[in-house]
Order: sequence, then structure tokens, then C-alpha cells
Amino acid sequence: MNDFSKIIFAFLVLASGFSCTIENEKSDKPNVIIIYTDDQGAIDLNSYGATDLVTPNMDKIVNSGVKFTQFYGAPVCSPSRAGLLTGKTPQRAGVPGNVSPTNPRSGMPGSQYTMAEMFKDAGYKTGHIGKWHLGHPTEKQPNAQGFDYSFGHLVGCIDNFSHFFYWNGPNRHDLYRNGEEVFYPGEYFPDLLVKEASEFMDKNKENPFFIYFAMNTPHYPYQGTPEWLKYYQDRGLKYPRDLYAAFLSTQDDKIGELLQKVEDLGLSENTIVIFQSDNGYSTEERAHFGGGNAGFLRGSKSCLFEGGIRVPAAIKWPAKIKANQVRNQMAVNADWMPTLAELCGIDLDTKDLDGKSLVSVIMNEKNKSVHNDIFSWQHGKQWAARNGDWKLLGNPAIRYEEFTPEDSLFLVNLKEDIGETTNLAATNPEKVKELQMQFEEWLERSRK
Repeated sequence: MNDFSKIIFAFLVLASGFSCTIENEKSDKPNVIIIYTDDQGAIDLNSYGATDLVTPNMDKIVNSGVKFTQFYGAPVCSPSRAGLLTGKTPQRAGVPGNVSPTNPRSGMPGSQYTMAEMFKDAGYKTGHIGKWHLGHPTEKQPNAQGFDYSFGHLVGCIDNFSHFFYWNGPNRHDLYRNGEEVFYPGEYFPDLLVKEASEFMDKNKENPFFIYFAMNTPHYPYQGTPEWLKYYQDRGLKYPRDLYAAFLSTQDDKIGELLQKVEDLGLSENTIVIFQSDNGYSTEERAHFGGGNAGFLRGSKSCLFEGGIRVPAAIKWPAKIKANQVRNQMAVNADWMPTLAELCGIDLDTKDLDGKSLVSVIMNEKNKSVHNDIFSWQHGKQWAARNGDWKLLGNPAIRYEEFTPEDSLFLVNLKEDIGETTNLAATNPEKVKELQMQFEEWLERSRK
């Protein structure tokens, strides 16, 4: 080999090594899947205390990583999703309440920097599969908010077979792929979600990807498979728990199918999976006035008692996070954006975020809550402020319950009274004043 050939050979070896390094760096980026369920009760899976449900696939996620016991969403759907995707409180994300299906001005402003945009800027392929409920004008749809691909419905809920929105009118078909209306009459929407997510992974398995798998279950209408409905009715589960349970176990089946696809592609080890419900279970008429379960927690969807905002949440990443761990530190859904940025090595400016990275807590059970158990919430006239074990609710409300004027300020100690049954405001005026001030300061910051 002459000198020129030796130089060429050396160059090819170096180039080959450089190429392998680039490829390894690319493949080292973890994939991310967020499974976001809809109106799931605080204990409605076996790993959170349910004894009358079948939920092996959700339990597998929870038991394969870190389970949170004091994790908070928002009281209703749209604010919860806005907080998740922006790393901010719903108020600062521009979505303090549910997005109207008829008001085009309602929804998350396009100026918000979303989790999808964060991943896209970092070289990820980004997919939204399922429910959106953050605005239906084109500039507020998923493709305008950082998602390369989107399939699902834009408003709060749909019938799972006709894919029509039938509630609060006008009745309308609501199923879209990348902003274009598509029709699959008679096809079961949860099956379509798994199919779309699977095809997205097939196309992007050579790239790091982020999937926001926003399920519409177990949100009404309760439309579980006949097999699960028969299973629960045969075991004597009463109405409406039987309808809810059938839909929840159907949801569990679909989560299992999604995770099996990840396994079949050989991606499980380096895929981060987050599981969370958006808010508490529904007691609306269209939800048969209930069916879900919050255990000892008081309240349900639409309220700021624990049963409305404390939700099941877990994260697994076999390559980095040990299994069978529990964290009792307080956390909120806005924390996932900075957490994922840190886990995935993404440079994210967090100065304007309300969420904080949970990595220190995930990796070490002895670390304190990143929020020091201090947080505030607002939903319409209702508000709440928590500081340590103390929590003050202003203008508390629970659907179908009455509160007296004396309970307009409702103080509880969560350590001593997790069910928030006894109002301690009259005997703790200084604590009431302290938490009122905390909320007012938080509200002022939320307006900036």
C-alpha cells in the first residue's frame, strides 16, 4: 500500500468511526410516550388501590418505574392538557377553563412554546394521537403547536363509533388527520388510536420520537367492549360502576397493545413512558352521575378538593429508572416538560416555566419535593392554596353538594384529614391569612 492509499484508508476508518458515533448518539436519545387518560379516578387502577378492576397494563407501567402518590393535574380537561404541554399553570398557558367547542377565540394561544415544539427543535419526530381540546381553529390545532403528525378529535369528547360530538350542540363530526377531516364510521375510536400510533412508530423507528397519546377514556360516553361489560356484570358490579369499569379495562387493553408494539419494535428499553390521568372522575349526568372512585379523597372532576385534582401518575424508563419505586413528594403535571428536557438532554430555558424538573426526586427518594409542597390552583370562582400539610380552599364547590357561607374559606390539614372533611378555618385564622396571601401572590404572578 503506497502512502496515498494509506491516507485514504485512514480517512475512511476515521469517517466510519465518526459516522458510527453520530448514529450511536442518535440512537441513544430516548423515545418518549405520554399516555394521558381522561377523567380517570384517583384510585382507579389496582396499583393505586382499586380492588374491583382489571388493569394489568397500567399497573405494569406503574410498577416498572416510579409511582407518584401526590401528583396533581387540573380540575377539568383543557387546563390539564395546557399545563402538561407548556410547563406552566393553566392560567399562564392561556387556558384557565375548558375550551368552548363553538368559540374560535377559545383555546391555547399559538405563542405558547409547547413540549412538542421542544422535542421537534431537538430533532424528534412528534405525534399527537387522540383528544386535543385546546382549540379548533387551524392556528390552535396540533400541527400548529409543534406536532408533525396528528390524528384525533379537537373538542372535548366524541361518540366512539360515529366520531360525532353530540353534546351541547351543534352536533358535528369531529375526526381529523393533520387538520383534514377523515371518516371511519363504525370503527372503534380506541382501536384507531392504537393503529395510528403504531403506524407512526413504524415510520419513525429509526428516529427518536415523541408521542402524546391522549386517550378519550374513560370519559363519557362509557362505551367499553361487550366482553368487559359482561365480565363486570357477571361479577355483580353495580351501575354505573359496571359501565365505567368496562370502559376502563378496555382502555387498559389498548394501552397493552400500544406497549406491545413498542416491544415488538425492540424499543422498550430506551423508551420513556409516562402515565397520568388529567383530572378526577366525572359525576356529570352524561357520565351517569359517576362510576369512578377517588377512595378516601373528597370530590371529583371540576372541584379543587383532592379527588378533583390528585391523579395517578408514573414514569418508567427501563434503561435508566429502577422499577418498583414510590415517591410521596408533591408534583404537578407542568413538571413533565422540564423533567423530560433534562432526561433527554434537551437544552430548555426554564425561567418562564412554573413546572420544575422532577429528575432529582425520580432518581433519589430522599430528595425534597421540587415545589416544597407549595402550590396554588384556580378554577372559575374556586381557588386553593397548599403549603405543606395545610390547604385552604376558597369558594369550594362539588357537583350536587351544598356549602354554607361559613365554608367559603375551607381550611384542612391533609396529614390529619386526607378526606378534607373538617373545616379548621375558624380555629386557625393566622393559617387562613397566610394561605390567602399565598394565593393572591400566585394570582398576581399568573397575570404576568
